[in-house]
Amino acid sequence: MRVLLAAVLLAGAAVAAAPQGGRVNPAAITATGFPATLGEYGFFRDPAAQVPAAGVTPYRVQTPLWSDGAEKLRFVFVPAGQKAKAQGDGLLDLPVGSALIKTFKLDGRLIETRVLLHRADGWLALPYQWNAEQTEAKLVLAGARFPAKTPAGQPISYAIPNKNQCKECHASSGAVVPLGPKARNLPAAWLAAFHKSGRLDSVPQVTRRVPLWEARAKVSVADAARGYLDANCAHCHNPRGAASNSGLFLDWEQADPVALGIGKRPVAAGRGSGGLEFDIAPGDPAASILYHRMASLEGGVSMPEVGRDSVDPDGLAVVAEWIRGMKR
Repeated sequence: MRVLLAAVLLAGAAVAAAPQGGRVNPAAITATGFPATLGEYGFFRDPAAQVPAAGVTPYRVQTPLWSDGAEKLRFVFVPAGQKAKAQGDGLLDLPVGSALIKTFKLDGRLIETRVLLHRADGWLALPYQWNAEQTEAKLVLAGARFPAKTPAGQPISYAIPNKNQCKECHASSGAVVPLGPKARNLPAAWLAAFHKSGRLDSVPQVTRRVPLWEARAKVSVADAARGYLDANCAHCHNPRGAASNSGLFLDWEQADPVALGIGKRPVAAGRGSGGLEFDIAPGDPAASILYHRMASLEGGVSMPEVGRDSVDPDGLAVVAEWIRGMKR
């Protein structure tokens, strides 16, 4: 996986030299309706190898959303002659006609590709499932579920979200929005290369960048844990997200300890609280609702609610260490 990440970063640094061959079909992005196959978009010159077409740029995020240990390949397309706009530390403002593409792999096989399409009436999220031959991915509006194994060999029931479930995470103030390409969670070198390629209006001046997950041992445990929570929880747990009524806000910019859950009693966790009193009990992960829900796979308790059928041991360990180090 490290080799793959290095290749993605290298491709991002050489963003101006997009591969020649296949061409993106802009109409598939902007027209009404739902393309039945991934191939209709023309995002890949070699779909099985995930070689992008001209104008489609690979990227990575500093700290990713964890999805049962699946490997993820990310790409962005900005229409010719247009530019994304930098918005400080936040999301890149991608123009109408843009697309975000994320492919998931398990055991070396392509399993699904999710696309976010920026149409005139807003963003649209659609899921595609790869066939056994690895030649094409078909639209699965109702989602799909099938047996699989995590990289650690744990059997899981892997779920591709249905179209409506995509909205559960990609919603802000009721509208579907991208999650990953925030300047604070993108490599500085990639942003500079994307700007140099003519696809970004300026290089964002990031105040404080989310740590690189693989290098988390080199940063403070607080930054590693906060970056993980931002990537895995803050799409709902922010003042405009689906969990705004919880009062628990886990976004990277959050500075209020109580909003972060430290010494905070839950608003309405119900049985999800496990009978515990505080979202985060300083010094005691086992007494913290946040840790309890991250460690659970029980319906109505497990957090995040969708997108995983197993527990992330590395993420759980970082959050536990962060909580353990807090003064009681």
